[in-house]
Amino acid sequence: MKSITITLPYPISANRYWNSFPLGKRIMTAPSKEAVAYKQQVGWMLRAAGVREHIKGRVRIDIVLYAKRPLDWQARMRKFGAEWDNTVQRIDLDNARKCLYDSIKGLAIEDDFWVWKDTGEVGEPDEKGARVVVTITALSVVQPQASMFDEVPA
Repeated sequence: MKSITITLPYPISANRYWNSFPLGKRIMTAPSKEAVAYKQQVGWMLRAAGVREHIKGRVRIDIVLYAKRPLDWQARMRKFGAEWDNTVQRIDLDNARKCLYDSIKGLAIEDDFWVWKDTGEVGEPDEKGARVVVTITALSVVQPQASMFDEVPA
């Protein structure tokens, strides 16, 4: 099974992904400059990591989202214990997915339509900084009862 694991920059929120602007009597919506820049950065990183072709068909995507560790993290740890990272500002996992999936579309995966399964996790902020670790795995289609469609002898 083909798999890719890569560490990418912290994604922008879906809340900042789109820009709306008037165009005549209509309102047009397009990805923001920030979204376009993020996608370009991800593309360069995927190429630098040796990704030359996207995984075709169904995929599973697992992400671990790490927020930036604040300078006062030790004081927060003393005050809140193991739950200190609840006090760290970060984007929601579902808001991280939109920009992330659009950024890898056509480069590491065909399209986000082909994401058959995904998981998301928030990692504890650490010294490595804000980032998202992405693992993309090709999924094979299993048809355990395909023989049911074979012709039955008369």
